[in-house]
Amino acid sequence: MPSIPSLAQSVCQRIFKVVGDRRVALHEPNFNGNEWLYIKDCIDTGWVSSVGSYVDRFEHDLAAYTGAKHAVVVSNGTSGLQVALQLAGVVAGDEVFVPALSFVATANAVRHCNAWPHFVDVDASTLGLSVPALADYLDFVLERRNGLNFNRYNGRRLAAIVPMHTFGHPVDMIALMELSQKFQIPVVEDAAESLGSFTDGQHTGTFGLCGMVSFNGNKIVTTGGGGAIITNDTQLARRAKHLTTTAKQPHRWSFFHDEVAYNYRLPNLNAALGCAQLEQLPSFLLAKRQLAERYLNVFKDLQEVKLFLERANVRANYWLQTLILEPDAADERDNVLAATNEAGLMTRPVWTLLNELPMYQECAYMPLPISQDLARRIVNLPSGPQLEREAR
Repeated sequence: MPSIPSLAQSVCQRIFKVVGDRRVALHEPNFNGNEWLYIKDCIDTGWVSSVGSYVDRFEHDLAAYTGAKHAVVVSNGTSGLQVALQLAGVVAGDEVFVPALSFVATANAVRHCNAWPHFVDVDASTLGLSVPALADYLDFVLERRNGLNFNRYNGRRLAAIVPMHTFGHPVDMIALMELSQKFQIPVVEDAAESLGSFTDGQHTGTFGLCGMVSFNGNKIVTTGGGGAIITNDTQLARRAKHLTTTAKQPHRWSFFHDEVAYNYRLPNLNAALGCAQLEQLPSFLLAKRQLAERYLNVFKDLQEVKLFLERANVRANYWLQTLILEPDAADERDNVLAATNEAGLMTRPVWTLLNELPMYQECAYMPLPISQDLARRIVNLPSGPQLEREAR
């Protein structure tokens, strides 16, 4: 096996072969469409705030693309996931199953509902929530009382399951929905990273009761900030719109609000950016698949690492290209990260496991062998769709 410096150097050399001899970010936004035209239209017409034609258009176009019946755009993905959990019936004191290997927003959204995350392991084949592990764990932890599910050890109601489609690679949603039906626990999908990802011919975020998509500045489609709740349930969609727009009753001039709600509205300016970005999504997805192929080609002869690829019956968006070090090379991860970043190639490790963060160390969790193993071995590579075009 190569020495630590030679492995790090080999990774750098191979990334440069793909992206060219220059400094590159992990994932930059790409604005080559109608962004300026649509934003200028907002400015010229004065419709720059929380209502406007681009908000309606973005919701319509997003629903059409994902195949969801409804989309409700919001200020960011975390707020969208919080409201989606509330729509699923999560209330204060409940527990929600969340993968330990996820971005902190997945757990934060649960706490914003005054509920508690309950951390579960992930699957090495998806990087997302492990359905077999959760199924075995439910037999151990779940207690059924009066038609409801409870954690037999602390008495909290087990209110929802939140799969997160890590780096755009879908969880096994067919198996998860079967598990959901068996135990009568609703599924709310964290599809923040997976716009453009499909499994078994269906878009992520549309399997569960509702899902959330993010349009943060580093996502495949960006509105600067922003997110959306997607659902096939018309009543839930209406409720989502009501809760995220201050619970204001429609009226030509009166301001009457019928409950405590949120100002989670996405401004028309941001929605205009999203409309232009969504028009380019097919080309973004193609470029990212081609980038994955180029990375696969340059890394295939380096035995210490492998590129994470989509599995059968899945079409991933490859939001972040993911290199996984072999177990024997796991100790070299930080050297790889240091060498690549010092060379101007922005790479990053996966997130700190959520159960290890100080505010979540007292939360319930199942054994996490796969999460712990992957956390030591993942390196995300520069992944912007423009890298494929510029390298040609």
